[in-house]
Amino acid sequence: MKKIVSLILALTMVLGVAFALSSCADTEEIIVRTNAYFPPFEYYDGTEIVGVDVDIMELVGKKLGKKITWKDGDFGTIIDNVADGTMADCGAAGITITEARKEKVAFSNPYYTSIQYVIVPDGVSVATKTAGGVEYIVWEALAGKKIATQIDTTGWIYTDGEINATEEDEDYGYNGVLYGTGTSHVEMPDAQAAVDALGVTADVIIIDELPSKYLVENSSKSLKCYPLYYSGSDGEADAPVEEQYAICVTKGNDELLTAINEVLAELGEAKIQEMVMNHMGLNK
Repeated sequence: MKKIVSLILALTMVLGVAFALSSCADTEEIIVRTNAYFPPFEYYDGTEIVGVDVDIMELVGKKLGKKITWKDGDFGTIIDNVADGTMADCGAAGITITEARKEKVAFSNPYYTSIQYVIVPDGVSVATKTAGGVEYIVWEALAGKKIATQIDTTGWIYTDGEINATEEDEDYGYNGVLYGTGTSHVEMPDAQAAVDALGVTADVIIIDELPSKYLVENSSKSLKCYPLYYSGSDGEADAPVEEQYAICVTKGNDELLTAINEVLAELGEAKIQEMVMNHMGLNK
């Protein structure tokens, strides 16, 4: 009996140590959710995920002495995965700060301000305007077009609102610029799929500035892109559709959030812009 008790105690100790080591190992890893089809912030180089967000998070890993593990998947699941805290510690995917998202996750300080862009293929006519040396497209010029966006991105959110919003809808409370104009919304799983849809099921794409420029530069199709603006009212000037990117973290993970903000501060705007240019292939 004593031998059996001793064996049970020994086994319990071994299992306890193994569990402790396993828990320890878990704390040495930071799991980052992304959608790796959003260059230059995250994209595939062969089988490896690279990009601006990857560079930033690798610096965070070094600061905390932890390994960064990337998990690629649908963009629309990132916020919920991070909010839950069991599948991911943070999300980095050129994520725009919104009030709805802030209810679920904690955001780092913003590190990049972007403008929504419209990608237009040859053969599709869209009227442009010019002001201050900038040629741009206003929402009204897209009336009747089939607009492709990546699901759950801000481009998707803006487009859905401008096509479907009405004053009677309590979620909106205003009439969308494109409401009732015969404009349709083509939802795509990622940016490259949206490009592939051009000329097939879509006329134009709405997506963030840098991915837009990257896709235009690297596409086999003949494409152009223009910034997207809201038309000014009551004599006001037209204004670009702007947003700010940040990295989201599970609420309560203050150590990780602090480290991310410290890295962003250490890099500064100029260095992050340099990283952007490097991944755009413009510093070679």
